[in-house]
Amino acid sequence: MSAKPRTESPGPEAPRADKRRPAELRPIRITLDYVDFSDGAALVECGRTRVLAAATIEDRVPPFLKGTGRGWVTAEYAMLPRATAERTPRERNAGRVSGRTMEIQRLVGRALRAVTDLRALGERQIIIDCDVIQADGGTRAASVTAGCIALGLALKKMMDLGLVDQMPLRHLVAGVSVGVVRGRTLLDLDYSEDSQAELDMNVIETDRGELVEVQAGAEKGPFSRQDLLRLLKMADKGIGKIIQLQKRALKEKSFLFMAYGYKDK
Repeated sequence: MSAKPRTESPGPEAPRADKRRPAELRPIRITLDYVDFSDGAALVECGRTRVLAAATIEDRVPPFLKGTGRGWVTAEYAMLPRATAERTPRERNAGRVSGRTMEIQRLVGRALRAVTDLRALGERQIIIDCDVIQADGGTRAASVTAGCIALGLALKKMMDLGLVDQMPLRHLVAGVSVGVVRGRTLLDLDYSEDSQAELDMNVIETDRGELVEVQAGAEKGPFSRQDLLRLLKMADKGIGKIIQLQKRALKEKSFLFMAYGYKDK
């Protein structure tokens, strides 16, 4: 028997803490080249969440790719100690990376590889460092969004230097969170909403509307397929708006995707 669909709370909708509508994104700001020494960098601010992604190009690949002619894109994720209301100890002091950190950096790496032509890279690796400057929910989704921009800038640099013949970035990719909080379906949850969610989900999607990853979990009971489809629909609209902001930021830097082979569909 399938789970019973969740119902929205009756009566007038109570405003969210920041006065947003249920299907409204937090204000998003994208700053390119936020740091000087990387091969491509972007600071993405989603409300009070701020993530800096910086790219590094290396003339080497992991051992399992040596001699294959293929490149690699990977990511690392970290949160500054005072990114949160209470200080979070640096993971290096614990001597190991936490399971949450490992999960997020693998997610970001998978998302970026999904939209990159790794053979066009040659035997080179691009590392995307995602550092959370301030956390108020949605840091993994913001890391994918920022990481894609940093990757695009690094790949353009490779083209400008003649290291690659064509633009390896095939599509843009971005992420957003959605969830059910007190019976209401909400887009782009901040921390106060995420911590109370009966159901929360992270969606990663390309500019063609193709899903790269969906992470969903029920906190207080099972959810129905109708719930899943409703959340996916809301996430799809949100990600479409985020990708438009990515495009706008890159165009302002004269990043001419079409000239390099990127197909905007």
